[in-house]
Amino acid sequence: MKQKIVMKVPMNDAKSRCKAMKAAVGIQGVISATLEGNDKDQLAVVGDGIDSVALTRLLRKKMGFTELISVAAVDEKKKEEKKEEEKKPSIEIVAWPTSSAYQYSVPQPMHYVYQDPYRDNCCIM
Repeated sequence: MKQKIVMKVPMNDAKSRCKAMKAAVGIQGVISATLEGNDKDQLAVVGDGIDSVALTRLLRKKMGFTELISVAAVDEKKKEEKKEEEKKPSIEIVAWPTSSAYQYSVPQPMHYVYQDPYRDNCCIM
């Protein structure tokens, strides 16, 4: 059963956010971890069969104060309905230019005439 766990973790800079995300994603069963809240101080973890107490203890060990705010089940039906709506095919009309510059033609061979500049000034003959 998928569940969403929201925790309040003190994250003041990018280094502490990265540290908290690595710790959260390292737990078995975690599918995704995102930052939420006004100040991006809440960590929301979505996964299947996650032990919320073990995750909170790990974050307390790594980050210091961590408060478990909520644990809720994630509705899979809503996500499936959204995916079905997104799969509607879209048709795009493409018009190709009909100018003569874009028509295919067979390339003609180029003929070059070579004239030797020393032909008339031959000193041997």
